[in-house]
Amino acid sequence: MSEFKWRQFEGEIILWAVRWYCRYGISYRDLEQMMGERGVPVDHSTIYRWVQRYAPEIEKRLRWQWRRPRSTSWRADETYVKVRGKWTYLYRALDKDGDTIDFYLSPTRNAKAAKRFLGKALNGLKDWEKPTVINTDKAPTYGIAISELKAEGKCPEGAVHRQVKYLNNVVEADHGKLKQLIRPVRGFKTLKTAYTTIMGFEVMRALRKGQAAIFNLTQDIRGEARIVERAFGIGASALAEAVEVINDQLELQPA
Repeated sequence: MSEFKWRQFEGEIILWAVRWYCRYGISYRDLEQMMGERGVPVDHSTIYRWVQRYAPEIEKRLRWQWRRPRSTSWRADETYVKVRGKWTYLYRALDKDGDTIDFYLSPTRNAKAAKRFLGKALNGLKDWEKPTVINTDKAPTYGIAISELKAEGKCPEGAVHRQVKYLNNVVEADHGKLKQLIRPVRGFKTLKTAYTTIMGFEVMRALRKGQAAIFNLTQDIRGEARIVERAFGIGASALAEAVEVINDQLELQPA
């Protein structure tokens, strides 16, 4: 069954709105006007419901494409996100090249939260994709979490836990770029809506950083959009698109 069955608008239009919102850091009302300029009269509250419904679905369907760290040297850190007037903690892990590995939103900042986050980041990775080095700040919670995960066999026994501040510059800089997307939201109402929306932000950031470049057949913004659309069965298959791209390149070559 189509994910867009019974929806008023076609799936392609819905994905436009969700992708634009999660990629460009704009408000729902601004996006409502942008859609109106393109002949799509849709209310900002409807766009909000689309994001809540489809942002986590996009993250789920594309996870196997973007979540493949190039390096086994990880950088783990957390930043703050306001939910209903209170600060919550967004745990994030990047590799040394700046590629996003995983993320986790928690109402608390303690060893249990750090363990859930790192356990989630390690889950599903092949042995050769797991970290040899995990760099964190001086918070003792990470050391406890890593030790417990090693004891449970979820983290490689030989993984080194380092606490070198300057090595985390890459993840701290990436926090700032993510915050640019979060800022127009002006506060989330619940932890669930916050996490759902951030899923969309994170996967769009990953695509923008080129983490699924192998699936971007045209190596441009349109190819990035097609990655999302193909995940929902919209448009031509990857094989058909690849053949079309090759034919276009052959036509451009001099005789």
